[in-house]
Amino acid sequence: MSAIYAWLRRHPVLVDSVLAAMLGLLSIPQVTQRPLAELPVVLLMVVPVAFRRRAPIAAFAICAVSGLVQLAGPGPIAADVAILVMIYTVAAYRTRRDSLIVLAICLAGSALAVVMWMPYNSVQGLLARITQAAVLFGGTSLIAWVLGDSMRYRRGYYAALEDRAARLERERHAQAKIAAAAERARIARELHDVIAHHVSVMVVQADGAGYALRTDPDTTETALKAIASTGRQALTEMRRLLGVLRTAGDQAELAPVPGLGELRELLDQARAAGLAVTYTLSGTPRELPEGAELAAYRVVQESLTNTRKHAGLAAAAAVTLRYEPAGLTVEVTDDGMATPSTEGAGHGLAGMRERIEMYGGTVQAGPLPGGGFRVLAHLPCQQVVSRGKVVLDAVHNGTVAPVAMSGGPG
Repeated sequence: MSAIYAWLRRHPVLVDSVLAAMLGLLSIPQVTQRPLAELPVVLLMVVPVAFRRRAPIAAFAICAVSGLVQLAGPGPIAADVAILVMIYTVAAYRTRRDSLIVLAICLAGSALAVVMWMPYNSVQGLLARITQAAVLFGGTSLIAWVLGDSMRYRRGYYAALEDRAARLERERHAQAKIAAAAERARIARELHDVIAHHVSVMVVQADGAGYALRTDPDTTETALKAIASTGRQALTEMRRLLGVLRTAGDQAELAPVPGLGELRELLDQARAAGLAVTYTLSGTPRELPEGAELAAYRVVQESLTNTRKHAGLAAAAAVTLRYEPAGLTVEVTDDGMATPSTEGAGHGLAGMRERIEMYGGTVQAGPLPGGGFRVLAHLPCQQVVSRGKVVLDAVHNGTVAPVAMSGGPG
């Protein structure tokens, strides 16, 4: 049904042409009685109806002139309904000022029709004729104008709502882009500040070692040791950067880089805050790049934070890790009634996508059909030697829910 309605809205001239044809068919009895006099009037009354929405004022003017000519006839005809259609059209598609002018013209024409078509013999007869004309002509004109004016108001109201929704959507996309750009700029700035010094030292030491390679072996050995030491420091700083880039405070820089081995502490913290959390692990745990483990850890951390903030006090969360041949899938669901907002302050979901996409992964986040919210992240990673202990510790140590294990190649 909606498809039919949309098709009709795309073809207004066809719809209005059908309406014009129906008015013409209703006027056939009057035309057959006086074909030469009535046929031109009927055509001038009904043909503009087909183009009423494209040129409302012009169509009304043609109908009004035809109606004025018709006053010389014996009485009203069925095609006069076109005047009411024109009043509605002008009120619905033009300004209120234009519609009031059109209404005044029609009311004046109604008064003139009373004089021409309703003779009277006494004052009582005059009052009766005026009452009849007011109801028959003026009343219908007022009803047509009120309907059209209401339609114009509703169309304007819906257009304002659509414009507001489109504007909010544009603002949301702009905020997400700004958040992503700011995060990338922050990453670049932190990388430059932390790593640039170490890299410059390594370059200088490497140049010195090159010059002293044959003439001073001791100096070369010292330079190579300095390069190795500086490189290790750079790697350490980069690991710290991945762990604290999105946190505030000087003390956070001393914290170790969290990974999947620290999930037990993360789940215990969530339970201590009053959130019921279950954990499921499937597949054979294996070693992942440290940055990828950090990204997966942050997905779980941000998802549990959103659950505590938005899902309500009685909500429960479920965390699932699935080790697959193609990589690692992280799924966090909750049964809360509310969902994380995509507007306003806070860009946890945008930051989550930024982390996962840095490693070629994908993130899907949205409400569940039966209520609650789900975050599904996939990190592609080739299968390497198993390193299951650190992850299994997060499952078996502490008060962790039962784990569903399924074998797989490691």
